[in-house]
Amino acid sequence: MIIYFLIISEYKSSIIEMADRLTQLQDAINQQADNFTNSLGILQQTANPSHFTGFGNRPQPTQQHNEDHTHLFVQMIARTAKDIEVLIDSLPSEESSTELQSAGLKKLENENEQAAQKLENVIKEGTEVLEKIQSALHDIAQAQLEIQRVQALSGDITN
Repeated sequence: MIIYFLIISEYKSSIIEMADRLTQLQDAINQQADNFTNSLGILQQTANPSHFTGFGNRPQPTQQHNEDHTHLFVQMIARTAKDIEVLIDSLPSEESSTELQSAGLKKLENENEQAAQKLENVIKEGTEVLEKIQSALHDIAQAQLEIQRVQALSGDITN
């Protein structure tokens, strides 16, 4: 019963982890959309006006203080894209069907049973060793008592 509970709780925690990964993925996609929007905004702010023939007056170029934000946005977009890729790769694949999950649970159950059997064997061996140690300690204590009794008798004889 405990094994079944552990397997179910592991399954529930994997569902929670998947939900967390989906939330992280959505956050990363939103961040990437912000990166694209902000980079387009910077491009609009810093772009020099161009003249289209046949449309109105030609605007006079104005002096603008242009800082190159290109490198910053390239880094942010690339890093966020890599984060999205990692999150997508961590999601369960379509191949992860109910049958595969069931097979995985059965494999975990078998491994758990084997580990339980090994634990029982180790406990049995430990109990046997403990009994031998207790027996040896008992024999040592008996021998010490016998030595003390003999010494007490030999002390009484010499006095």
